[in-house]
Amino acid sequence: MSELVCVGAIAGSFGVRGEVRLKSFCAEPEAVADYGPLTSEDGTKSFTITLTRVIKNGFAAQISGIATKEQADALKGMRLFVPRDRLPALPDDEYYHADLIGLTVRDTGGTELGQVKAVMNHGADDLLEVQMPGSSQTFFLPFTLACVPTVDLAGGRIVADPPEGLL
Repeated sequence: MSELVCVGAIAGSFGVRGEVRLKSFCAEPEAVADYGPLTSEDGTKSFTITLTRVIKNGFAAQISGIATKEQADALKGMRLFVPRDRLPALPDDEYYHADLIGLTVRDTGGTELGQVKAVMNHGADDLLEVQMPGSSQTFFLPFTLACVPTVDLAGGRIVADPPEGLL
């Protein structure tokens, strides 16, 4: 499991007083401000976030130490992380996307299908993007109980039963 989990990203400045456009990657979007302070991926910068209002595709937010539009513009594209231990525990059948990335995917017969490269959600169920072994090709596996009956985080593996014709 990853030590840091990405909970948001700065999409640019908002206005002229140092506010930023903030995208939240949390299940409850407002929770992004509750996990603070948030850090840059390399851990060199730390920020306290105050959400000021809801805007299209996210929030307007004030970030500690940022007072001008130019300072806010300089942060555009920065992803914001929190240590994994600050996140709430999940029920047994729920997982943080960061915990799934990198797990080995095997079919019910034990054959390796690949490794989870990304987890996506385009409105319905989550999809696991699985990179096939020894290849740059990927396929999308529905992250449902029928297709993924077992997730073993401690063992670093997923047992999958892909739908007929997927592979």
